[in-house]
Amino acid sequence: KPNGRKSWRSHIWQNLDPARTGMLPFVFEDGMGFERYVDFALDVPMYFVYRDGKYINALGQSFRDFLNGKLPALPGEVPTLSDWADHLTTIFPEARMKKYLEMRGADGGQWRRLCALPGLWVGLMYDQSALDAAWDLAKGWDLETRDAMRIAASVDGLQAETHGVKMLDLARDVLEIAESGLKARGCPGSGGLVPDETHFLNALRDSIESGQTPADELLARYHGDWNGDLSRIYGEYSY
Repeated sequence: KPNGRKSWRSHIWQNLDPARTGMLPFVFEDGMGFERYVDFALDVPMYFVYRDGKYINALGQSFRDFLNGKLPALPGEVPTLSDWADHLTTIFPEARMKKYLEMRGADGGQWRRLCALPGLWVGLMYDQSALDAAWDLAKGWDLETRDAMRIAASVDGLQAETHGVKMLDLARDVLEIAESGLKARGCPGSGGLVPDETHFLNALRDSIESGQTPADELLARYHGDWNGDLSRIYGEYSY
């Protein structure tokens, strides 16, 4: 039901364990790389160790101690690579490093939007010129600005404005960069009938042109023809 925010999911993640969630300020600093991320992950308090089909409680304990055989939950044992992989699954930043980058910031969406999210990120990150242009947009923001933008977007969506940044203008710029990246990538589809992947961005383009997020559309339906009957969402939005 309406809760005063365009993304309740984002609001929830803003109020969970700060040791393992959020936007990781150090990734914007000089020297960011795999080693820096590993140092961060080593300092995230543990949840568990999985042994012989059972979860052993290691809540709050240190993976660095585990490496030295000093984990209170399993004294004398050192971790396996599987233990490290398990530990990495307990870290939930907005972008999580695995064998790929997992972008975790978006809510689930309608069927026609499922390909828009990977289309956006591929356009931004798989072409160097697009990646550089995206960094040029973001590199001047300090920690306070980034956090304020994250909060403002969860409340007001595309109508958010904070620290001199208008979210709708920013979204328009980001979409333009992603589109240029997909065009440069030039991956055709439908047997060559579609020249590139830019059509996957159409749903996002519609949102920017209207200034309305999916949350705005749902709120309009809820207060309009649904007459407050939230059960209508299952018949009209399920797939």
